[in-house]
Amino acid sequence: MYTYSNEHKTFLKKKKKEKYIIIFFQLLIIISFIVIWQLLADFKIINTFLFSSPKDIINTIIRLFNDKLIVHIGVTTYETLISFLIASILGLVIATILWWNKIIAKILDPYLTIINSLPKVALGPLIIIWVGTSTNSIIFMALMISLIISIINIYNAFVSTEKNYITLLKSFNANKWQIFSKVILPSNKINIINAFKINISMSLIGVIMGELLVSKEGLGYLIMYGSQVFNINLVITSVFILGIISYIMYYIIHLIEKKAISKN
Repeated sequence: MYTYSNEHKTFLKKKKKEKYIIIFFQLLIIISFIVIWQLLADFKIINTFLFSSPKDIINTIIRLFNDKLIVHIGVTTYETLISFLIASILGLVIATILWWNKIIAKILDPYLTIINSLPKVALGPLIIIWVGTSTNSIIFMALMISLIISIINIYNAFVSTEKNYITLLKSFNANKWQIFSKVILPSNKINIINAFKINISMSLIGVIMGELLVSKEGLGYLIMYGSQVFNINLVITSVFILGIISYIMYYIIHLIEKKAISKN
């Protein structure tokens, strides 16, 4: 049976201790923030009508459970996951095409930059006219925000691959598919996952923007409705739930990244 050396055991203990320290301070920051926020509200230092409080958020969540909160969370989560999957698949496919054909990449490069820089919210009314006031328009809005970023990030990772690996395969007369499947894709596994991390957050932002425009369900709708009736508790509670959803989605991708790293 294999036994670790003392140096390796010391290294593992150090990494474990570092992990616990990071988790401790992460929890300390969020707990301290909540406690200070509640104390400021209790002592009337802040106006809870404008800033709400942790207690008010908990009470709002309890009240919303009797008013389709799960439905609103489910709608936003569904739209985000669909947008994320479509953007990730299309982003990977289009980035591959751009890497495969340098002429197409050079032709499309300025257009990708222009489309990426466009203010997507300003296109909201056009999206409603083109797609209609439905879930499709929300997903379309999310795609406009996340797809181009996904393409650019994955393509830049592909073209930045270590040239020596490619030169080595070419010396063995490897074709383009062999270079892509044996070098480009495996070398950029982590970069692709990092692009997905950005993509999931961009998809969620796009979905919320779409829900603010057209939806009658979802957390974006709750934020819009809360702002219209000046219900700050509802707005902040919806934002708080969005933060939790965003963290869960990010953490799932983070776990996939850890598995990918462990296999390398």
